[in-house]
Amino acid sequence: MSTAAATVDVGDAAPKKGKKKLIIIIAAAVLLLAVLGGGAAVYMKKKAAAAAAAAEEGDEDSSAAAPAEKAHNDHKNPPTFVPLEPFVVNLADREADRFAQVGVTLEVDDAKFAEEMKAYMPAIRSGILMVLAHKTSAQLLSPEGKMALAREIMRESVLPMGIEAGDEEEVAPARAAKDEDAEVDADTPKPKKKKKRAAVHNPVKRVHFSNFIVQ
Repeated sequence: MSTAAATVDVGDAAPKKGKKKLIIIIAAAVLLLAVLGGGAAVYMKKKAAAAAAAAEEGDEDSSAAAPAEKAHNDHKNPPTFVPLEPFVVNLADREADRFAQVGVTLEVDDAKFAEEMKAYMPAIRSGILMVLAHKTSAQLLSPEGKMALAREIMRESVLPMGIEAGDEEEVAPARAAKDEDAEVDADTPKPKKKKKRAAVHNPVKRVHFSNFIVQ
């Protein structure tokens, strides 16, 4: 009798131990899945953040590349040049006879305007010759004088076409010739200021000198 009872007790204990092991295994599996799921979620978040940062960097790169691409495309439209026949003119020097030989090339907005200038070329050349004839050798030999000449040529080149481009007019002087020590009469009216002229677009963008000889 005692042996049978012992046998029954051992048989009841074996299933209980098996159930406990199964519960532990299931719990461990659930815990492992939870850990794996959390790790996957963290990984996906990091991956999404990295993708967003890469997209923003790509946008910045594309926006930075836009001006470079635009500048590169500007070379597809080369400038339009209008070469003029060389000018040979006597200068305004009083001490000696001096002359200048100047080659001028005009850089203009487009080919259409360059074609329009051909009809006015005699008047354009006449205006430039008049500008050169009023210069002295000292004025033409200095860098500042060459820059001033280029500005005057830009203005004279479009005047025959009815385009009055140039610097704004400055205030007129009180009198043409006046002694610095002379007293001004109180009844003398004050000089009136000239109205400033609005800036006008000049289709001649630059003046290039192909040769410049002063003798």
